[in-house]
Parts: sequence; C-alpha cells; structure tokens
Amino acid sequence: MNLTAGNHAMSLAQAAASDSAPARLARLHPADAVEALNAMAPAMAARNLAAMPFDAALEVLNQAGLDQPARLIEAMPEAKAGPLLGAMSTDRRVAIFRHLSPKLHARMDAFLAPADAAALHVLLAWPRDSAGSIMTTEFVSLPGSMNVPDALARLRAVGRSMETIYAIYVTHPVDGRLDRALSLRDIVVAPEGLRLGEIGSGRPPIVVAPGDDRREVSRLISKYDLLAVPVVDETRKVVGIVTVDDVIDAMVEEDTEDVQKMGGLEALDKPYMETSFFDMLRKRAGWLLVLFLSEMLTASAMQYFQGELERAVVLTMFIPLIMSSGGNSGSQATSLIIRALALHEISLPDWWRIALRELPSGLMLGSILGVVGFVRILVWQKLGIFDYGEHYMLIALTVAAALVGIVTFGSMAGSMLPFVLQKVGFDPASASAPFVATLVDVTGLIIYFSIALAILRGTLL
Repeated sequence: MNLTAGNHAMSLAQAAASDSAPARLARLHPADAVEALNAMAPAMAARNLAAMPFDAALEVLNQAGLDQPARLIEAMPEAKAGPLLGAMSTDRRVAIFRHLSPKLHARMDAFLAPADAAALHVLLAWPRDSAGSIMTTEFVSLPGSMNVPDALARLRAVGRSMETIYAIYVTHPVDGRLDRALSLRDIVVAPEGLRLGEIGSGRPPIVVAPGDDRREVSRLISKYDLLAVPVVDETRKVVGIVTVDDVIDAMVEEDTEDVQKMGGLEALDKPYMETSFFDMLRKRAGWLLVLFLSEMLTASAMQYFQGELERAVVLTMFIPLIMSSGGNSGSQATSLIIRALALHEISLPDWWRIALRELPSGLMLGSILGVVGFVRILVWQKLGIFDYGEHYMLIALTVAAALVGIVTFGSMAGSMLPFVLQKVGFDPASASAPFVATLVDVTGLIIYFSIALAILRGTLL
C-alpha cells in the first residue's frame, strides 16, 4: 500500500473509531468501509460490522477486498452473523464457509434457506482450485422462445437477486441445454419482435466444466473479454457462472500460493495471522529440511575436492561469487517458465523449444559474467589490490570458464525443472528459487573444480 492509500485507510479507521463508528461506516462507499475495517483490529472490526445497519453490513461482506471475513463472522453474535450469511451472494458465502470452524459451520447452516444450503454444500464439494469452487448459482437463464419484451420484464423482476444481469444465458426451450450467451446490450437493442434464440451471432458460447482449473477459467475470460463464463454439466446445462471479479480474487489467491511455494514453503491455507504456530512450523519445516539435506551434498562435494582446495586456496575466494551467479540464473529461468506455464503461453510439449532458447541464453549470459570476472581479476592484480600469484592469468581464465558453465547449467536446470515436476504431477511452482539454487550449488562446485583441474593442472594443481 502506498503512503497516500495508507493515510486514507488510517483516517477512515480513525473516523470510524468514535461512538458513531457504525453509522459513519454505513455512510461510506462500501469499498471505503472495507478499507476502514481492514485497518482495525479484528475484534473492533467485528463489533462495528455487527452494529451497522443490515443492508450496509451486507454490502461490506459482499466486497471481495474485506480481510478475513470468516474471522469477523466468527467474532459477531450469531443472531447477526446468520442472517447476513443467508442474504449474501452465493460465491462470497462459499468463500466464508470454507474458513469457518466445523462447529460454527453447522450452526450457520440453520440460517440458510434449504435451497441455499443445498447449493452451498454442492459448491463446497468442488476442489478449491476448480471452476466449481468459485462459481455462483445466481445467474439469468432464459428460454430461447422468449421474446425481447418478456425478457426485459423478466430481467427487471429478478435483477436485484442476481450476481450479474449483464450476461444472459439462452437455453433450448425443450431440453434446457445452453444455446447461446447474450449480453444485456444485445437484448436492449434487439427489435421487439425477435425471440432470444434469434439474437446474436449464433456461435457456440464459451463454457467450462465444474472440474476445470480456475486458471483455465481466467485464461478464457481474458482471451474472450468476458464478464462471466457459464459452467455447464455433462448434458450442457448451466449449473453456475464464474464472474470476472471472482476470477480476480481466485488469481490473487493462486499468485499468493505460488509466491509462497517459490519462497520454499508449503502454501498457507489461511491468512498469515490466522495460521497457528504449529501449522506454520509444519508448512516451513518440510522444505527447510529438504533444502538442508540437499545442501549437505554441497559439503560433500567440497570434501571431495579438499585436496585441490588445500593446494589452491585462492580458488575458495570465488566459490560464493560463482555459486550465486548460477543460482540467480536458475531462479530467473524457473520464474519465467512457471509464469509462462501458468498463463498457458507454453505447455509440456514445448520443453525442447524452451531448451533451445535457454541454452544460447545461458551461454551468452555466462560469457558476459565471465568477461567481467576475468577483467576484475586482471585489474585487481595490475593495480596491486590483491596478489593472485604468478598464475593469475590462469585463475582468471578458470573463473571465466566456470561462470560460463555454471550460468548455462543454471539456466537449463531452472527452465527444465518445472516441466519435470509437471510431468510427474507436481505443481511447477514447487520448483522454487531455493530448490533451484541448491541444485545449482551442488552441481556448480563439480563444474568449477573440474574446470580448475583442467586449466590449472601442472601449475597450482
């Protein structure tokens, strides 16, 4: 958050901290009220939200930017929280119920209408990363036999209870299969004598299945510039829709998980402050242990070359420099490939094309660093900053060649590892920067000392 936005949030929170805080919050735009509540301690935010007029509190809870809404619901009196949950939009209700404790989950069910409770349990059954988990069952579906005036009258009647009325799904009048997708504009500008089945291009609408990955939903909405995409079952009947705002929320969550995985830990299931101490240890300890055991291979490699290190101590000065260069190169490559895979810019069969791009890139990047390292050693020697001995030219050549080899290996390893993980069924984001860096450390030492043996044999070695 920038300074201006931060000051704005604090001023809203301070304004809402008076005795008339609920009334002040109710007069704010819902987005500003959310900002003010986010700046408060959770207990205070829950008290203020509970004291707000019902409609104003409902608008706030339906905002995607509200932090930890499940925690606020848990802190509110059930007599106020239950009706609010019952009146919320389906997708926001599902998002909150996913984070409620099982005991409170059961009690809150009693406040839902039977149809809403049934829909809730169906949506909660879908995996968290699926289209079904972020869809809403509140959508406008009209038969293709309906004429334009009747359709507009229907939209006016149901508009307030729907997630959106800007996307209308036209179904076959006999079997209810999805026939076409229209915008509100299509219906408003259409001649009154037309039926809905006669409006539009007639092209098959873009659809997804409930089990499709939500990244695929995001890609389709972005590619076809949609406000919503229908979710259909195996008989091509619409069971829900995913709106663009739901996709944005899901992608923020996905990106957060990817960042956490790339940082070398399991993705957190809850916000940081809601994650218990022992859960945090469990999420972080596993990867730390794996990386620690991997780094032990680095120590083994150094022990293997102990004799060379004792005879040419000067080589040890460049180990951190060379290892970090290879790790940085690998981290760059793996970050680029993971993002490209997530955006469907590339797929598993493209691995060889990526390899053909990364190999010359790694060689060129390594050569650039190698030249800089070579010149640096010569300059330090000539200016008397440090004496590398009589074989300083060979040492400079060793460092330069090692940089070329290790940076090239880092680029190749970092770019190929996500493909390997995807092939065996793991999330490519697990090819975290620490993991790649550890792999390059171990292999880099072998490359470095192998090159040193080849160049310095008969002199320092």
